[in-house]
Amino acid sequence: MNLPSELKYTKDHEWIKLEGDIATVGITDFAQGELGDIVYVEVETLDETLDKDEVFGTVEAVKTVSDLFLPLSGEIIEFNEALEDAPEKVNSDPYGEGWMVKIKISDTSEVDALLSASEYKEVVGA
Repeated sequence: MNLPSELKYTKDHEWIKLEGDIATVGITDFAQGELGDIVYVEVETLDETLDKDEVFGTVEAVKTVSDLFLPLSGEIIEFNEALEDAPEKVNSDPYGEGWMVKIKISDTSEVDALLSASEYKEVVGA
């Protein structure tokens, strides 16, 4: 399982790449593997400000639909539009071209509650 050490993680299987007060968010390699072939990613919260743990979208795989939970409070400022035509990027490159949204963080103290790669490994039993 691929877990880049420079990223942060949540128990809900999202990864977070921090750049100042902007966070790029996607689902982990573990999550995409559990979901299987992803056929659709929906984010209807662009330009909305949401609280941590609120649902910001859904990811649809062949056999299931899963909610996506916002790991940090903030405004959704960008959606990866490439996923509209190629949702399988989440499977093939979850930490690169498969990113989902970028958020402008409104409460940077929430970053402290995110998991390191080694802590996330314990959560998934890897």
